[in-house]
Amino acid sequence: MNGITVEKIYTARKRDLELTLLNSSKAGLSKLIHNPELHRPGLALTGFFERFANRRIQVIGETEMSYMNRLPVDHLREISNKLFEYDVPMIVISKGIAPPVEFIEAADKHNTGVFSSRLTTAELTNRLSAYLDHLFAPTISVHGTLVDVYGVGLLYTGKAGIGKSEVALDLIERGHRLVADDVIQITRTAPDVVIGSGSELLGRHMEIRGVGIIDVEQLFGIRSIRLQKRIEVEVHLTPWSDSKDYERLGIEDHKTTILGAQIPTVTLPISPGKNITVISEVIAMNHMLKVYGHNSALEFSKKLSQQISRRSVSRDYLESDFE
Repeated sequence: MNGITVEKIYTARKRDLELTLLNSSKAGLSKLIHNPELHRPGLALTGFFERFANRRIQVIGETEMSYMNRLPVDHLREISNKLFEYDVPMIVISKGIAPPVEFIEAADKHNTGVFSSRLTTAELTNRLSAYLDHLFAPTISVHGTLVDVYGVGLLYTGKAGIGKSEVALDLIERGHRLVADDVIQITRTAPDVVIGSGSELLGRHMEIRGVGIIDVEQLFGIRSIRLQKRIEVEVHLTPWSDSKDYERLGIEDHKTTILGAQIPTVTLPISPGKNITVISEVIAMNHMLKVYGHNSALEFSKKLSQQISRRSVSRDYLESDFE
């Protein structure tokens, strides 16, 4: 993201953050914000501007305001002008405290928006940080279908016409929930967490080849959909090929990378008569077992190795025993 304007934050979060614009003009609303992080300019107000994080939104609390109100007018005007010369994107003052007139005059001079919020500093910081983190989170769009199966987000991928929507429709019929079909908006909210949601245009609609566009919410009810879901497993559908080797034991974990996050992936070959819906439910349940520390494939391999070892030891022991 190249940046968002101060006006966008003010318009979108005016009520939630309880913001009031203190400037006499709205010139500062056009400034761009390029950083989701916040900064408390305590040291800057004392005149120490080395390593000043001027590209961040500045949050001023009661302590900083108490300090400013004790400064001589000339010194306050000098510090204020120097602060705004660094071209900060915007300043938010918590607890509804009114700043000195000299501070607002310096802000108007440099076309920087100053806002007052009735929230406490901690609450203001938490709400604003959460909004900015979401706004600046890395986002991509992928072609596929996302379904919540037993609480596990399964992202179905594969070439067009492979049957992703049909599998999702069958899962919805069995009581699972559709998140999005065709176009999936994916956002990374943490290093290993990616969230999928639908596009505003498609909403809760699905395209079923031969039938057309259907409205899942109207057909199956509100229980059949959800707004977003963490993507936990990618299920890649591919046509069956006799020349390819497919996973038999499941000992080796295969992963794909989405926005830098590692996601387990399962490749399912499609063939006539194969019940992909039931297999999808097994994939979801098996994933939850792994989350809780039980890997069926590894347990089976371990037991098999132990059994082979016991048989080998017993055979060697009894080999020359003719009793």
